[in-house]
Amino acid sequence: MKATFGAGCFWCVEDIFRKTKGVTDTAVGYSGGWMKNPTYQDVCTDTTGHAEVVQVEYDPKTISYEQLLDVFWNSHDPTQLNRQGPDIGIQYRSAIFCHDEGQEKTAKESKEKLEKSGRFARPIATQIKTAQEFFKAEEYHQQYYAKCGIARF
Repeated sequence: MKATFGAGCFWCVEDIFRKTKGVTDTAVGYSGGWMKNPTYQDVCTDTTGHAEVVQVEYDPKTISYEQLLDVFWNSHDPTQLNRQGPDIGIQYRSAIFCHDEGQEKTAKESKEKLEKSGRFARPIATQIKTAQEFFKAEEYHQQYYAKCGIARF
């Protein structure tokens, strides 16, 4: 099955999901905007509407979509609007791109539960939208941390 998340810089997010049991593959790219076949340079202009995203392939017998959402919520600050840390722009927004109605329902319930939990002092800014076309990022962005020998965890 497939899930798509935007949570700031896609290098970091991909690394977290790649290390998650039940995730069988990942790819980083761009989604949620209007430009066809954008490049990294295009997306960095903050004019394409795209977010940096990680598309996750997972085995639902090993990990549920709800568990993937937990990884997502814990991998970034979902209260920051159009940024994560020092990365600023709509390409760094927090977003869940749902591939079917079940994912959308589960994502909305998960967000509502998190909002009610009191974990965050500010409102959650995460967008929940229907998945749009995914444009795979340039090869040098794929598994960037592994290629560069960066160990995060």
